[in-house]
Amino acid sequence: MQIIHTVKELREWRKTAGRVAFVPTMGNLHEGHLALVREAKKHADNVVVSIFVNRLQFGQGRGFSTNIRAPSDKTPQLEGEGVAVVFAPDEKELYPNVEQRYNVEPPNLQNELCGRFRPGHFRGVATVVTKLFNIVQPDAACFGKKDYQQLAIIKGFAEDPQFQCRNRSGRYRPRFRRPRTFQP
Repeated sequence: MQIIHTVKELREWRKTAGRVAFVPTMGNLHEGHLALVREAKKHADNVVVSIFVNRLQFGQGRGFSTNIRAPSDKTPQLEGEGVAVVFAPDEKELYPNVEQRYNVEPPNLQNELCGRFRPGHFRGVATVVTKLFNIVQPDAACFGKKDYQQLAIIKGFAEDPQFQCRNRSGRYRPRFRRPRTFQP
């Protein structure tokens, strides 16, 4: 298993990686993440797990400073599950400018349910997932249903016919799977 920290390195690896499934995380890995990895392996030759704590999805004073920003002590478990790459960029790698200048604006669903209490959260999630999809160029992506609102927003923008990436396998349409190990 490789631990990659730069976009350039990941894109170079991606050129010969075949079909890739992607599991984005903010670190602090647990059994749910490992279940997503097992599901991802069913859909691709290689699995990429990202570990990135995204400042944009945290409101003022809402947990950003307390999140772990280094590859987890569970990375050996990821290797045991057959993960090919852990993509663990630092903040300057994904946000090279002092401030993120362009954001992905989700539909009004972002302001409902828990979004009413977390202004800007889903904009931050949609922006970083868009960046990660662009970098990783996955053929499939796996997300849990722990945060159903977040999943609905990600599925919506990823399945939008205007959001398509080209890669060696043609049109990009990630698949979202719920591992059987999760309970609603």
